Amino acid sequence: MVDVGEKAPDFEAPDTGLKMRKLSDFKGNTVVLAFFPGAFTSVCTKEMCTFRDSMANFNRFKAKVIGISVDSPFSLKEFAEKNKLQFDLLSDSGREISKKYGALYDSFLNIKNLSASKRSVFVIDKDGIIRYKWVSEDASKEPDYKKIEEEISKLN
Repeated sequence: MVDVGEKAPDFEAPDTGLKMRKLSDFKGNTVVLAFFPGAFTSVCTKEMCTFRDSMANFNRFKAKVIGISVDSPFSLKEFAEKNKLQFDLLSDSGREISKKYGALYDSFLNIKNLSASKRSVFVIDKDGIIRYKWVSEDASKEPDYKKIEEEISKLN
């Protein structure tokens, strides 16, 4: 589990093109890590599309959005194409990234052994320090998008 003021743990995961990506690849940029439980579900689709529709604001503040879920890179590729997502989606199929960030349901929807990323947002500054953290225990709850934009605006 990580907290505000701590260095964000680095990680490596495949993107939708099967290219291995690391958090450190984005050093020098503000990063918005957006964990979500599952591609093609209603709330996750709405959340990722809200990030897509806000990209002008993120770009203005030189912030990179990275979506992370336990879905396969193949599912995430289809999800990105269907929803015209223009930011990176990474597959945490081994659940290691979600665990590092304290963003993993061990029994999603109270189903034993069904794990998924918790809906969570971490804003990381250009030096790799976590400046904002929001982790929800309620998968139906979306993040406060306005608060996220306020946090990234403070970093530029």
